[in-house]
Amino acid sequence: MNSSPDLPIPISYIAGNYFVFSVDAATFLRREHHICGVLAGTLPQVPQQNVFTGLPLELMPEEARLLVEKGVGCIVDEVNFQKQGMKSLMEEDRKKYLKELESQGLESKQLQIRRKERLREEYLKKKNEKAAAKAKKAEEKQDTSAAPSGEDSVFLFDDRQPSTSPSHVSSRRSSVLGASDAMGITPAISHPLLPQQPPAEHHLPLPEVPSSYPLFAHLHSKGYFLSPGLRFGCQYMAYPGDPLRFHSHFLAVAAEWDEQLDLMTIISGGRLGTGVKKGFLIGGADKSRDDSGVAGSNVRAFSIEWAGM
Repeated sequence: MNSSPDLPIPISYIAGNYFVFSVDAATFLRREHHICGVLAGTLPQVPQQNVFTGLPLELMPEEARLLVEKGVGCIVDEVNFQKQGMKSLMEEDRKKYLKELESQGLESKQLQIRRKERLREEYLKKKNEKAAAKAKKAEEKQDTSAAPSGEDSVFLFDDRQPSTSPSHVSSRRSSVLGASDAMGITPAISHPLLPQQPPAEHHLPLPEVPSSYPLFAHLHSKGYFLSPGLRFGCQYMAYPGDPLRFHSHFLAVAAEWDEQLDLMTIISGGRLGTGVKKGFLIGGADKSRDDSGVAGSNVRAFSIEWAGM
């Protein structure tokens, strides 16, 4: 999917979290800006499992802020936007939107019916082929010296049935579907019911981020893909490319430039990183260096590895 959404991309702020609901926006952010996020939604067909997830895409506050600073995204107060948008919605627009959802549901139902019919036709075709092969084998076993009436006896005892043509199968189902037959459609985004770009009055300021944000921005500027590092006991996992194709290279942990670090913390982090074939990276912003107004430009990072006993 190579479609590019309109910028800035709306990032929905809901209950203290940041979400992207558009699949085009999610793929664009991953492809062009190395923002992966975490899929937080369930799949419509299998909602009672959490192994395979789907939209919306949940972003870390650091990812959301980085996108806003680059002019790629904007933070939207989604709750107020939805409430005010629904109140100002005309009755005609609401009916038109529900009609569109109904037509999509009917189309999905027709696709499902056609798929079932196709599978049924394939099954009947294979069944008829097996029956014909079985009948042919039975004919070959007949005594060639039998009376001519013996040919008729084959048809008395074989299990061949009149073949059912695809046209007969299709004609058994009515091609006319009513509104009650439509599948329920749950749209992932509010467009076109509400404006695709929310008005400026619903935009929020820059997100609050933890003190590790300068390290996040620094690694991102170097081309790394970053993801939450809770599984490995760190703040960020740094990947040299898309996490679907690469293993992470670093376990990243941020620290203040003048912070006193416990030696045991450095040793345990280095051994942990080496044990999972990664480097243990510590970084922080050097406030004595000019940051030139760009987040992460004054960060220095150090990689620690356990070399041996």
